[in-house]
Amino acid sequence: MEVIVFILKVIFGGFFCFAGIMHFIKPKFFNNFIPKAFPKLTVNYIIGVIEFALGFGLFIDTICKEASAGIILLLSGLLFIHIWDATKEKPAIGSKKLAYIRIPFQFILMYGAYLIYINS
Repeated sequence: MEVIVFILKVIFGGFFCFAGIMHFIKPKFFNNFIPKAFPKLTVNYIIGVIEFALGFGLFIDTICKEASAGIILLLSGLLFIHIWDATKEKPAIGSKKLAYIRIPFQFILMYGAYLIYINS
């Protein structure tokens, strides 16, 4: 299990760091994921910082458990955005099928973060 958790840390850490950086490099890509009631650029940058910090935290043993818990909370919060996006006529992800596939994928990601959490 130790090897699996290490691989998950590397994959999740890299993925979340990359996603966080992309919020700054390509902020317009995320605009359609953010409801109109929110200031798009501000929310985008805040989520980017959070994603990068949590991903980076997975590489630091002393805060890995907290970072993985943060990822679970972040994914839980963003789950509502994915559900909202799937109900739109034209989802931000592209097709309705992809939008609906992405919802259970969030739970798979949460489970991976949970495995890191319980084994850190």
